[in-house]
Amino acid sequence: MALPVLDATEQRILGSLLEKQRTVPGSYPLSLNALRLACNQTSSRDPITDLDDPTIETVARELKGRGLLRIVWAGKGSRTLKYHQLLDEELSLQPDERALITVLLLRGPQAPGELKTRTERLHPFADRDAVEQVLRRLAELPEPLVRELERRPGQQDRRWVHLLGPVPESAGPVAAATAVDRETVLSGGAADRDAHVRETYDAVAEPYFATLGDELVDKPFDVWLLERVASLAGSDPIVDVGCGPGHIAAFLADTGAGVSGVDLSPAMVAVARREFPDLDFQVGNLTSLLRPRTASGWGAVVAWYSLVHLAGSELAPAVAALARTLVPGGVLAVGVHVGDEVRHVTELVGESVELDFVLHDPAQVLAAFTGAGLESLEWYRRSPYPDEAATERFYVLGRRPT
Repeated sequence: MALPVLDATEQRILGSLLEKQRTVPGSYPLSLNALRLACNQTSSRDPITDLDDPTIETVARELKGRGLLRIVWAGKGSRTLKYHQLLDEELSLQPDERALITVLLLRGPQAPGELKTRTERLHPFADRDAVEQVLRRLAELPEPLVRELERRPGQQDRRWVHLLGPVPESAGPVAAATAVDRETVLSGGAADRDAHVRETYDAVAEPYFATLGDELVDKPFDVWLLERVASLAGSDPIVDVGCGPGHIAAFLADTGAGVSGVDLSPAMVAVARREFPDLDFQVGNLTSLLRPRTASGWGAVVAWYSLVHLAGSELAPAVAALARTLVPGGVLAVGVHVGDEVRHVTELVGESVELDFVLHDPAQVLAAFTGAGLESLEWYRRSPYPDEAATERFYVLGRRPT
């Protein structure tokens, strides 16, 4: 069977219908207005389009004539037409194949790690290797549906493209220059990454405290924001996840709050207990944070640069896990580095290390907060202070609904 050849508008219409059929099944098939909004979204689309109703109606009729789309009535007695795609049936796509084709139609060439992150709502791939297996399956069909592109300068990984027609120009070389695969930190699996992070921070715990234990003295914005978090928590307890040697928790405690700390590194926790013996510090993983023993939940959860080693696909689950431990009205406060990079460092607080820091996408951080049901979002972005690593900082505060 010869593959259908789709132009840019046909790709956007069918890709949008494929996506919405999975993500908003209650309102699918889509009305003309809903389809236009889906096609012209400013998120999860590359390039951004501005298709009008007459264009969509004309192209939809052409797709209907080719057996790739069905136009149906909204319901008995209704004159509203709705649109239903038939592309997945035409291509006999399995659910995992369908998810990848959908995102490739909507966003152009992408690396396996990007596809893993961007298909979360369409199909639950276990890891990037699972994505690559499906891509190679699609590439080895008698009529291949995808192909792997050559790596270009500035790219960390090879990207894949669908073969259902020409790819919109803006999804090509320009976008490639800033593409980043935040899944590379999971190349050996989450357990291996966690073990390496733990061992690294165990090795640098003492010099880390010696270097950064008084860092807030020169960070007036962080001081203001942490004081605000303590005020918002009121009389409810606060937990600092990824607390390191405990200096952030100690600052919060000095505001009068009841504060605990949790960190993956036993050596960091040992330093924190020694330096701040009046506070409670425990070894633990922020993704499995428990509620406090003496209250129904935390008044505030603070994750100050605690998510910097997580892959992009881990960000939303981590934020959701932390949000679940809050009391109604409780606050989650997160600080991260942002940018289009996974930065490999070989020196930390004067010690030789091999460690990857993920610079997250601000839009993805905000989406993680809204996806976790948090409200009243505040976000702040600041440039680095002179003695900090040269990355932009991004802070988000969100409340659990009361």
